[in-house]
Amino acid sequence: MSTPAPAAPAAPEPGAPPVLPRPRRRRRWIVVALLVVLAVAALYARWRAAAGDSAARWLTAAVDRGPIEETVSATGTVNPVKTVQVGTYVSGPIIAIDVDYNSPVKQGQRVAKIDPAPFAVKVRQAEANVANARARVEKSRADLALKKLLVDRTRALVAEKIVSQTDYDTAKSNYDQAVAQLALDEAAAKQAEASLEAEQVNLRYTDILSPVDGVVVSRNVDVGQTVAASFQTPTLFLIAEDLTKMQVDTNVSESDVGRLSQDEPATFTVDAYPGTAFHGTVAQVRNAPITVQNVVTYDVVIAVDNSGLELKPGMTANVSIITAKRDDVLRLPVRALRFRPDGAPEPKSRREGSTVYVLDGGDTLRPVEVRTGIQDAQHVELVRGDVHEGDRVATGIRRETATAPPPQLPGFAGGGRRFR
Repeated sequence: MSTPAPAAPAAPEPGAPPVLPRPRRRRRWIVVALLVVLAVAALYARWRAAAGDSAARWLTAAVDRGPIEETVSATGTVNPVKTVQVGTYVSGPIIAIDVDYNSPVKQGQRVAKIDPAPFAVKVRQAEANVANARARVEKSRADLALKKLLVDRTRALVAEKIVSQTDYDTAKSNYDQAVAQLALDEAAAKQAEASLEAEQVNLRYTDILSPVDGVVVSRNVDVGQTVAASFQTPTLFLIAEDLTKMQVDTNVSESDVGRLSQDEPATFTVDAYPGTAFHGTVAQVRNAPITVQNVVTYDVVIAVDNSGLELKPGMTANVSIITAKRDDVLRLPVRALRFRPDGAPEPKSRREGSTVYVLDGGDTLRPVEVRTGIQDAQHVELVRGDVHEGDRVATGIRRETATAPPPQLPGFAGGGRRFR
């Protein structure tokens, strides 16, 4: 009896993966499983380290030595030290202008002229009035002399009883009236002379003169224009006495003005010369308040040397007034005074002192009471405290927290390919 032949293996279905021998398939799954376990363990350890207790990362800065300048900032306008508004005392048409913008002038120099014809006529009329008044004075003097002669003669005749006492009294009265008339005419003559002087002054005022040595900054009149000085003197010219000496008029807030005093140094910049610092000193801290929309400021005047004539009247200046300066002091960053870790007590007032937190090692902070002095925008002077040059003080905190679940690997819940 013959043994039947073994059946041939069934042909694999189209598209199915090839069937490997059992030992090789088992080794492959073992390797894959080990790799998956190692990856999961590494990711889990990393996630635990990041999510543990939200470990803090302190932002720090070093304590160093260097200069500190405490300043008061303000905005102001560049102006000449002395500016004169030149106007006119009399009214009339302008017939001549002798200067223009930027013209140098001397004291007493004519800068413009008003038509003098009407004033010359008034002067001649006043001269005639003076002559008339003086003639009346001479007539009164002659009459007085006659009355004096008559009263003396009448007195002698009365003594000889040739004329009556009444005749003497009449002569004496006429004499007294002549004396009064002479005084009246002399006063009228003086009045006429004063009127003449007034008209002569008005005539001289038709020549508009510069009151100072300086430079014409502005001109507000042209030839042919009629100026009227009836109610308010019009400003025809603006003359700066000396443009080599300028000043900056600044508006300093009431909270800062108490720190300013005369002769303190100041620096400022103008838009016309970016990057160039001009230097001056505080010339005045004026007491008159300036109130705009309930904001009180005070005018602080900065004296500036303008020998090069770079600065022009009206320029806007950004001013920094140096109120205190230290050249080589121990400095703390200003941010360290404002930093306070979670759970720390409220900071003390500035007068009582401040607290900074020194990094002792790792992430450990040590609070230190310090007394500070002057400060600028970045640093503050350390006057007293257990802080030394090179120490690092905390200025902020940066936390790294895990807010998302650990990442998923392929084959686990959450998507991806599964291994069988």
